[in-house]
Amino acid sequence: MLYAVLCYNDESVTSAWSKEEDERVMRDLSAVQRKYVEAGKLGPVARLVPTTTAAATLRHSAGETIVMDGPFAEIKEQLLGFYLIDCASLDEALDFARDLSNANPSTGSYEVRPLALYKPGELPS
Repeated sequence: MLYAVLCYNDESVTSAWSKEEDERVMRDLSAVQRKYVEAGKLGPVARLVPTTTAAATLRHSAGETIVMDGPFAEIKEQLLGFYLIDCASLDEALDFARDLSNANPSTGSYEVRPLALYKPGELPS
């Protein structure tokens, strides 16, 4: 089964890292990824740029769609990136998230969610 592992943290913490700290964390995370790449289990990985670069936020409420400039999601932690991983079980996906957490010294969180995949134009009715 495919799982999304969503990486959250307080962006003010991670953006305060020095270049050396950031490179070390990325190196440590790459070491975790390598094991899953070699096993053919790791799919796309994405690191999102800071929320301050968000061009727009679209919000739908009370039958109206509003597009606002910039990031306006009001949350304590920001989505910083994600992994797609093919695991035999939730426990295996949690082991992967645990390895990522151990490689990353900050206080963020990793949300593990199973994926339902659909081909374009074939959404269930």
